[in-house]
Amino acid sequence: MDEQLLKNILEALLFAADEPLTTRRLRDVLGLADANVVRRAVEALQKDHAEAHRGIQIEEIAGGFRLLSNLEYADYVEQLHKSERKARFSQAALETLAIVAYRQPIHRADIEAIRGVQVDAVLRALQERGLVRILGRAEVLGRPFLYGTTRRFLEAFGLKNLEDLPNAEELQIP
Repeated sequence: MDEQLLKNILEALLFAADEPLTTRRLRDVLGLADANVVRRAVEALQKDHAEAHRGIQIEEIAGGFRLLSNLEYADYVEQLHKSERKARFSQAALETLAIVAYRQPIHRADIEAIRGVQVDAVLRALQERGLVRILGRAEVLGRPFLYGTTRRFLEAFGLKNLEDLPNAEELQIP
């Protein structure tokens, strides 16, 4: 397959997808044998977009690639969505999500000990939104559920993986 044709198809697939696409998934859709061919083509497409200062860019997020608006034009995109914006997370949900993200795997009692309040409803809401999931059970008395973040969490916060979370020292706490 011609390189330009491959890049055009990849761009169309990334545009049509509602979640990051892995090189393996792209390889399978394209019917190619080598995922490295796909990775090189995506990287070439990323370079093309960057050099042309296009309104969209390709970013690696949550183990896959996704088409996103270019940060250079974030102010315009924000204006578009300003009137549509609504509160996404309560303070309790953000605090609980941060604890799970930084301490996973973690069980409910530990989250409650850190927050000082019950978190059943908040954990349930985060699970319903697909941001937190049950990873398994702790090997302690009562075998409580262990919670962790999901791929959707990575997508929602624009992270490639958990190592991209800021270090605690980088966070400014008022």
